[in-house]
Amino acid sequence: ERATQNRVVNFFKDRNILDYNYLGNLQYAENKNIREDRLRAYLHNCGYSQKLIDGAVADLIKAADDMTHGLYDANRKIYTLLKYGAKVRETPDSAPKTVYFIDVVTPTNNDFSIAEEVTVVGNNTKRPDLVIYVNGIALAVIELKNSRVSVAHGIRQNIANQKTHFIEQFFTTMQFCVAGNESEGMRY
Repeated sequence: ERATQNRVVNFFKDRNILDYNYLGNLQYAENKNIREDRLRAYLHNCGYSQKLIDGAVADLIKAADDMTHGLYDANRKIYTLLKYGAKVRETPDSAPKTVYFIDVVTPTNNDFSIAEEVTVVGNNTKRPDLVIYVNGIALAVIELKNSRVSVAHGIRQNIANQKTHFIEQFFTTMQFCVAGNESEGMRY
């Protein structure tokens, strides 16, 4: 499993296509699904004002934290914000402006990152093997298994992690859940 994880991390780091940043092994930190510092830096580089950044980040975090109607509803709200942006007013009297969290027109403008052993504290502590971030937003989780362990086990682990008694809230931003091993490949 460790050898496979190293290969996957190196695949993302060594490819010059999207230029992934390696955030390291995050097992000793409490992690969230939004790395606010990276998201704010990306939005600043896009030329948004501080007021627009503050409002858009607040909207995204509020949607990611709102589990009132369950994971599906929270994830749907996040997807809508990722696809259509956040409508934010610079002043109470001004017209709303749209702040986009991801540049879909020019993907290379985005900040792509990968981290391993990402410790997430929820009702229980779990540690996804790999997490893919785009502009500081966790969009994919990858569970890797030893070649003697079925990919189905990794899929079940991803599903179990989405339960209330584990790290359900971490999955509000996830768009892909992936599991894999050396012998069966990857499934999502």
